[in-house]
Amino acid sequence: MESAIIFTVFLLMLFGITDFGLALYRQEVLTNATREGARAGIVSASPPVGTGQIQAVVTNYLTAAGWNAGLANVTVAGAGGVFGSNLTVTATYPTSFIVLSALVPGLPATKTLTAQTVMKHE
Repeated sequence: MESAIIFTVFLLMLFGITDFGLALYRQEVLTNATREGARAGIVSASPPVGTGQIQAVVTNYLTAAGWNAGLANVTVAGAGGVFGSNLTVTATYPTSFIVLSALVPGLPATKTLTAQTVMKHE
């Protein structure tokens, strides 16, 4: 009897660590994708790098990571700016808790991850 209770708690902890670990990994991938997009947008180029090109860098990064980039929402502010102005790249992506949402009442099944990178134009 006691071992069944302990085993259940152990499994909940194990699945919780796994689910939250995957969510943190996904957050890091999303952050790196916005960083790559911002880096591509701030370099001095003629003609200046546009919003569409920056969004393509972000979605290509997500696709290379094995994600469905069509679920990502990428916004760019300040593309093609002058030296010293800010470029902001923001991306959102829905993620889900695979096991815990079914086992823990009240835990949302999905969460939207958000990452934002701000860099100055070079």
